[in-house]
Amino acid sequence: MNSADALATGLALPFAGTSSFAAIQAAWRFYHNDAITLPVLAKPLQELACQSAQDACGAWVVVALDWSYLHYEHHPGKSDRMALRHQNNQGYKLLTALALSDTTGTPLAPVCLELQSACGLYSTRSGKLLRAESPLDGLTPVMQHVQALPWSKPVVFVIDREADSVGHYRRWAGQGWRFVVRADKERLVEHQGRERSLDYVAARVPLRRVGAATCKDQPCQWYLGQDSVVLSRPAREHRVKPAGKRRKARHRNVPGARLPLRLIVSELRDASGKVLARWLLLSNAPPEVPARTVAQWYLFRWQIENYHKLLKRGGLKLESWLQENAAALSKRLLIGAMAVALAWQLAADPSPNAANLRQLLVRLSGRQIKRGKGRPTFTIPALVAGLGVFLPALDLLEHHTPEELRTLAKATGLPRFNSPTPRTTPQGFA
Repeated sequence: MNSADALATGLALPFAGTSSFAAIQAAWRFYHNDAITLPVLAKPLQELACQSAQDACGAWVVVALDWSYLHYEHHPGKSDRMALRHQNNQGYKLLTALALSDTTGTPLAPVCLELQSACGLYSTRSGKLLRAESPLDGLTPVMQHVQALPWSKPVVFVIDREADSVGHYRRWAGQGWRFVVRADKERLVEHQGRERSLDYVAARVPLRRVGAATCKDQPCQWYLGQDSVVLSRPAREHRVKPAGKRRKARHRNVPGARLPLRLIVSELRDASGKVLARWLLLSNAPPEVPARTVAQWYLFRWQIENYHKLLKRGGLKLESWLQENAAALSKRLLIGAMAVALAWQLAADPSPNAANLRQLLVRLSGRQIKRGKGRPTFTIPALVAGLGVFLPALDLLEHHTPEELRTLAKATGLPRFNSPTPRTTPQGFA
């Protein structure tokens, strides 16, 4: 559902015999149809992820969770915008659960989407508007929803440092859910009978080189080590509740059971031994899962950052969409997610026809692809942009013959179409 024009309300495939206005009105009615709920639109994506996981995943399905701000400061027509970082920063907050291959990190499909507005929470978990909770409290129902999908393999959730919370660690472990979370170095844990900071413990974990890597396009070496720690401190609960015109914060300590976890220290170093990047990971993955695998799962989490970037910038230009509220915007967002999932499938297809189609889509996108030995011949944003041209072109050919289109082109005096008739079959296709 990509649109080349920022002023377009969305790609609306025209019906035979109707005008552009009628096609746009049909799209508007689709987005505002109460019978088309978010769970209905999310079901094909969830089915795709579950089916793809059977072949694309080894022993686990990695589900990355992350938030992203959608900025609409210059869209005053969206009446349900909320304040993001400050009052003048208006828009919505998006939470995505993205299924990934545990062996390659290849994205499969988004399996849950939630869009928070000033009116409430639009979620693929429910056809009704939900009450918005705090970001971390909102993770638990999403994880429960994802766990209930018909996976053929167990699920492990991978979350960035925002999820470093003792109370939530205990809650998720109590449900039997597996997780990998990047922890803050100041996090206090029990190690060898004494309470220490993670930074102190990590500095004493022996690391060994496990392979080569890249950091900011620079070659480096990957070092890894692990140890056992225990979370024994009470959770520090922080809640903010409105009290008249002022917001009142409430804090309390919540004791809980001792929770043993694995601390995995992952470092990237340059040739001189300087640390370029360092991650302290806490996980309850079973002992039979190697530390390198757990660390690799966290690195795969970057795919959800790429997905949000694809939605907002080089692919679907989400922050230019003109839907008037979050309800319609979330529906179009799921349609766009289907286009992205289709591009991921096409990118992973090794067949010759898929390679030819990728080449055609890159050409239609008009994108510049860096050339060189060993470099990819396509990018996901280019495939998505190409699909935004290719799909309407296919629909156009359903209602007009190539001869009719050439006649219209010749009537404009375009030089190319005054030449002999070009071939109708693209090179490489039968």
